[in-house]
Order: sequence, then structure tokens, then C-alpha cells
Amino acid sequence: MSAALVPRPQCTACLRPRSGCICRWVVPTAHAVEVLVLQHPLEVHQAKGSARLLHLSLQHSRLVVGEAFAVPVWPVDGKHTLLLYPDSLQDTAPDLRVPTPLQPEWPQAPSRLRLVVLDGTWRKSRKMLYQSPALQQLPRLALRNLPPSHYRIRKAHGPDQLSTLEATCYALGQLEGGAARFQPLLNAFDGFVEYLEQAGGQRNAQSDKSCPRPRVTEFIQVTG
Repeated sequence: MSAALVPRPQCTACLRPRSGCICRWVVPTAHAVEVLVLQHPLEVHQAKGSARLLHLSLQHSRLVVGEAFAVPVWPVDGKHTLLLYPDSLQDTAPDLRVPTPLQPEWPQAPSRLRLVVLDGTWRKSRKMLYQSPALQQLPRLALRNLPPSHYRIRKAHGPDQLSTLEATCYALGQLEGGAARFQPLLNAFDGFVEYLEQAGGQRNAQSDKSCPRPRVTEFIQVTG
């Protein structure tokens, strides 16, 4: 068998090659709101993605891979499920269902909340929403007055787009009223980003600089 075809040893926790294991940045973080991350299939093996790090750091979280969800993938257990997504769309589709209004009393009981987060590029996450009637009907949580994203390794189309990890941490801080509790995880994410920057710089130094690099975007928009 060719050496190029031999699979690299993989970390059983983060599912990445051991040489690129991200477990050093995992920060166990206490939280009351359950988190369900719906990850686009193209993000599963994306080295720059933040969803796996988020999932490993949040005990009450689940990560499901898929592009279209015809039926809910969350249980009917008495919890209130809401979607982290702008409360108004810039474009509309004739068959797009109107979301249920977010009830103002829901955030008063964080342990009874479930937050659904779409992990993918802005275009991919929007397509996931359009293909998933169950998601369209969920009440939406939009975030405002946020600091600039630290996700500088991937290109954003606007200042209101954040990485999946950042957006989820800010949403949990807003819902639970304890933003400081999620700062250690955000600090660890900064270290993860710095590592990827350094690794990318080393690869660029070894590659032909005349070869154009593909542009990659994987921010999610969270403001209306």
C-alpha cells in the first residue's frame, strides 16, 4: 500500500489527526441551556471549524450532521426550543414559514431552554433553514451589540458574522445572564485561532506563492 494512502492516527475525542488534535483547547464549561448543533456535512472535516471544540467543551450539547431536517431532531420533552438566527431575513421565499414568536418569559428558566445552532457558511446555513420546515417554525434568538469576531482565519462578509463557537457562547451568556462564565472558552478559542494562523503561515512558506489559495468562509450571522 502506498504511504500516501495510509490513514493518519486519529484522536478519538476530537476526531482529528493526532498531529492536529484540538483537545488542548477544550474548556469544560458549565451551562444550563441545552445546545444542539446542526452541522452541515461539508463542515465535518473542516480543520478551521469551531463546532467540535464547542461540543467537547459544553457538557449539555449534542452535534448532529445533516443538510435538511424534514422532522425535528430534538425530543419532545417539555423544553422550549429556539433557533440562533436573525429574527428577520433579508430575502424571502414563498414557502418559507413564519417563525413562532419568542415568548419573553422563556429566558427566565434557562434549564428549560434548548438552543439550536446551525454550523456552516452563511449561505449553507440559510439553505439548511430553507430545506427544514421544522427549523423555520422555531422562535429565533438574535444577538445584538456584539464585539468583533476573533475568527480572523476565515473571511466574514460582514461585521455581524461570528464563528459558531463565539455566537453560541454569546447566546448562552445572554440567555443565562452569566457572560463571564464563557470567557475562558472564548480565550481558549483565541489560542486555537492563533495556532491555525501559525500552521497556515508555515504551510504558505513551503508552498508555491504563485498558486492562488481558495477563499473559505464559515461565519454564521446572528443579528437581525
